[in-house]
Amino acid sequence: MASMAVQLLGFFLGLLGFAGTVVATLLPHWRCTAYLGSNIITATAYMKGLWMECIWHSTGIYQCEMYRSLLALPRDLQAARALMVLSCVTSVLASVASVMGMKCTRFARGSLIKSPLALSGAICFLCAGLLCLVTVSWTTNDVIMDFYDPFLPSGMKYEIGLAVYLGYASACLKA
Repeated sequence: MASMAVQLLGFFLGLLGFAGTVVATLLPHWRCTAYLGSNIITATAYMKGLWMECIWHSTGIYQCEMYRSLLALPRDLQAARALMVLSCVTSVLASVASVMGMKCTRFARGSLIKSPLALSGAICFLCAGLLCLVTVSWTTNDVIMDFYDPFLPSGMKYEIGLAVYLGYASACLKA
């Protein structure tokens, strides 16, 4: 009975991490403008995500534009997209394998395949968490290196956005 409860807890934590990964992948808040210098009152805020760039105006208007060309994007953004989508796909596979392998389901009841299915689901959740963690860590490193670059103008500097923090939390839930 305790083993079934542990399986359910692990499955729901992995499912919560999967939902967080999907939201983090879709949000445009990976990089947000940094407010440097004496002028902290600004009329606009810029945000960059994996799929679009957004501008928030002080009037409350949100204006987003999707990236037009995949080939025109920087390589790190292409890699981040691929890794986050791969993390989501791996999480779906982990969910399917885990559901079939848990003791509380009727699939293959009494069969020897049930335990390896649950284990493969757990391993897939772990791999999905690592894929997400690599992506958000890489993005964090890029943002920090650009922020402290003395040759980059202050208007071009970004801070870590909320989607990156959500990605860290999601990776921890899956791993």
